[in-house]
Amino acid sequence: MKILQVNASARATDANSTRVANRIVERLLENHPDATVQVLDLATHPAPALDNEAITALFTPTEQRNAQQAARVEQSMALVQTLQDADVLVLGVPMYNFGISGQLKNWIDNVVLNGVTFRYTDQGPQGLLKDKQAYIGFARGGIYRGTEADSQTPYLKTLLKFIGITDQHFIYAEGLNMGEQAAQTGFTQAEHDLAQALNA
Repeated sequence: MKILQVNASARATDANSTRVANRIVERLLENHPDATVQVLDLATHPAPALDNEAITALFTPTEQRNAQQAARVEQSMALVQTLQDADVLVLGVPMYNFGISGQLKNWIDNVVLNGVTFRYTDQGPQGLLKDKQAYIGFARGGIYRGTEADSQTPYLKTLLKFIGITDQHFIYAEGLNMGEQAAQTGFTQAEHDLAQALNA
């Protein structure tokens, strides 16, 4: 088993979302001690933004790209390759202003590519990443699970399904900014979610 852990916090250290992701990987390794883990920390190794130059490069045929465009496309393809090689994707997802971090959005924009990780057909879009699992570990200051304020869960659920990852497990650590007792309860809930996910 190959595990890709993507830490999506803007904080390089002491991020609660990274703590949750680390715990998910620890439990996976307990069940699969021979698994390998690759960690991509988007705070220290950010994915490039999808700007005009990047879009132009991606839509330029390979043989017509200049050196700068080829280099930019290679950045995206390297990120795609790490995802393609993984059997399990673990995301550490903080909540920033009710959404995902800019770091995670940039990574998504580099790996969700038409003709690479999905394609359009006569029957609609088809995900090209098959036989993978995803564990999404959320860290939130408040409590939003199951409410209209939780835009993250439906977004990531739809996005992962779009590229073919339908085996999805969501782990929530919430209330982390609501006092010590609430934070402890939040991490306990995450442990419960994780246990259920691993036994599913």
